Amino acid sequence: AYNLGEQFAEKYPDQLQRAEAVFHFVRDRVHYTTDTDQFGHDEFAQNADELATAIGENGVSYGDCEDSAVLLAVMYKGAGYRSAIVIGEGHTAAMVYLPSYEKATAVFEIAGEPGWVWAEATGKNNPLGWVPKEFINVEVAAYEISEETIAPLEPPAAPATAVAETGGGGFSFPFPFGGIIIL
Repeated sequence: AYNLGEQFAEKYPDQLQRAEAVFHFVRDRVHYTTDTDQFGHDEFAQNADELATAIGENGVSYGDCEDSAVLLAVMYKGAGYRSAIVIGEGHTAAMVYLPSYEKATAVFEIAGEPGWVWAEATGKNNPLGWVPKEFINVEVAAYEISEETIAPLEPPAAPATAVAETGGGGFSFPFPFGGIIIL
């Protein structure tokens, strides 16, 4: 998904045109469906690469609001923008930092910094910068996507809970496990 964003950066040198092209790509190719309909679960999150792969193979993918938001945020990052995931009451969207974008219906601040544009890709006709009315003038949780290196963790030398042999040759179970067995 990040590489797909990089491809948009190469194809669209104009910053605003590129931002709209990334948005339209996700809006037009991720068809909204609920997690219950698609996966049989109330909540199931796909990662950006899963959606990008499905789009590459089938021309479209299926997902809900957080799936579209994560794909948008990663593609925007790859295309050279600052991006964020926004979580509101029962909904998730993306934001892109575009202080010079004049088509937005509202401009948001993250950590006191104005210029963040809402990217709502779940509606077939939504333009970049359109904001659902229930998210105007309300606080939402916003998490800017960073480029931190993910360090692999080594597994611990011993499991956190273990069955231990006692001095008498029997076994002693940790309380929660043994308590459940006894019940």
